[in-house]
Amino acid sequence: MKFAVSAREGAFEPRAAIAGKEARTLARELLAMSDDEFRMAFGGSPMKRAKLRGLKRNAAVALGNAGEIDDVPSLHSALDDAEPLVRGHAAWALGRIGPPDVIARLRERQDVEPDASVRAEIASALAAAR
Repeated sequence: MKFAVSAREGAFEPRAAIAGKEARTLARELLAMSDDEFRMAFGGSPMKRAKLRGLKRNAAVALGNAGEIDDVPSLHSALDDAEPLVRGHAAWALGRIGPPDVIARLRERQDVEPDASVRAEIASALAAAR
């Protein structure tokens, strides 16, 4: 019986930014990643097609589905991301995890959120967190 072996071609090796990391750890790191860090980590990679905002959105969804209380600070920070796509998904994830301090943070963000779709997502998250 044959078993799979690791690829010997360097182009197929995982990037240092993601290699060997547990999913929640990687999600938190992606949410905190700057544009410059993204370019450095994924330059010349197909990951650039997803763009940083897409990876951050996916990270927020991953944390909303599998996250725990210790992931909340990363999602709180993501509520201040420049991209509405990321802010909306962070709000959704916070509603799913739902510790008590989430309601206050979501209400605080709702008061200053300029994007209507993000405000709607915050309202849904607030309803889910209750």
